[in-house]
Amino acid sequence: MNYRFLSILLILCSWASQARAESRYIVRTSGGAVLLQSLCKLLGCSVLRSIGDPVSQLFVVTTSNLTSPVSLLSALLHQVGITAVELDLPISVVPGTLFISKHVEAPEGLTDKRPVQFYGSTVWNGYATQPAAHVIRLQDAQSAFRAQGSGIVSVIDTGIDPNHPALSQIVVPGYDFTRDESGFAAETADLNQSTAAVVDGGPMQVNASTIAVLDQSTAAVVDNPGYAAFGHGTMVAGIVHLTAPRANIMPLKTFGANGIGYTSDILRAIYFAVQAGARIIQMSFSMPDYSQELKNAIGYAVSRQLTCVASAGNDGKNTMVYPAGLNNVMGVGSTDLFDKRSSFSNYGNNLVWVAAPGEGIISTYPMGTYAAGWGTSFSAPFVSGSAALLLQLQPGTNESTASAAVANAKPVGQGLGKGRLDAYRALASGKSKP
Repeated sequence: MNYRFLSILLILCSWASQARAESRYIVRTSGGAVLLQSLCKLLGCSVLRSIGDPVSQLFVVTTSNLTSPVSLLSALLHQVGITAVELDLPISVVPGTLFISKHVEAPEGLTDKRPVQFYGSTVWNGYATQPAAHVIRLQDAQSAFRAQGSGIVSVIDTGIDPNHPALSQIVVPGYDFTRDESGFAAETADLNQSTAAVVDGGPMQVNASTIAVLDQSTAAVVDNPGYAAFGHGTMVAGIVHLTAPRANIMPLKTFGANGIGYTSDILRAIYFAVQAGARIIQMSFSMPDYSQELKNAIGYAVSRQLTCVASAGNDGKNTMVYPAGLNNVMGVGSTDLFDKRSSFSNYGNNLVWVAAPGEGIISTYPMGTYAAGWGTSFSAPFVSGSAALLLQLQPGTNESTASAAVANAKPVGQGLGKGRLDAYRALASGKSKP
């Protein structure tokens, strides 16, 4: 018995019901598209698309729901030229099982709408001067080292509001993998006309982890399962911008407003980011299942001098999730403003490289407004932004040098890796390197 095949069969048996629903597979073949298309004619599958890997060997294959996943995988793995197969599993960008209370109060800064100038744009004062930035000594770092960031940070998420006043000047074209469209990957494309109401209300909770400044009619539309992750990508991008205001942001939309995407689209986005000249990949999502192809894609990005950052997840457990758990990705946990681990944050030194504030973080939100969010999703972009600051000081910054610099953190207890991000210490360390 082929033990590699046996191990795959065991995994398939446990995932069979999910695979029947999705009928999607990631297939690597040394024979390219022509061979795979020929095989699919014989096996009853279809080649949906190329994933865009540098050697053009990786594809998404689909089948009808009537096809047994075990039978198809067995057949594929026994074909000459097929070197690897895995399920194309759905991934959720929505926070984990521990959510904020429905009765949590909005942070005071979310009502501070006073306009202030911020690197060529006008933003709310509550965003620009929020406590989390002080906790990580962001302003000290920016001032002492004259650092505003550089390079392109690719944000793999739900898209972005490219017309937001705070972001419009620093967004560069990316790609919407949910629609296969190039451009600015606007998450507002997921809305219908009735959603785009005038936003002039006060703070109200719109989903499990976000309090946004919306009027009643807008909140009523986005507060439903179909919009569970709406605004997520714009918020993540806003935190990167707060941290590294001169860095460019490239939106790579792999999740719909409901927060669901596919592993294959994550892979496509990673390969796209490398080819499009990004220097940092920001990933505020996690998956419990290991993917060899995800590891391969991350490894390729790191080999091309990109720095990868991912959130550690929000299940409040000592566990392992991916991509944060890969050894060439900086996994980021969440702390409160007093350097205590957030109750929702996953932990474990094999998962978390550093932590950063992740409670009541004020950031940009679609339709030109602002929101406060809770979750490791909003901790990770502080680290990505810090990597962009390091990139300005040392243009050769890569995953190894960035992670070493960020490791100069404030110790905050067990399970949170090197400690809580200290942007000043990170830049001081990075500046001293040759």
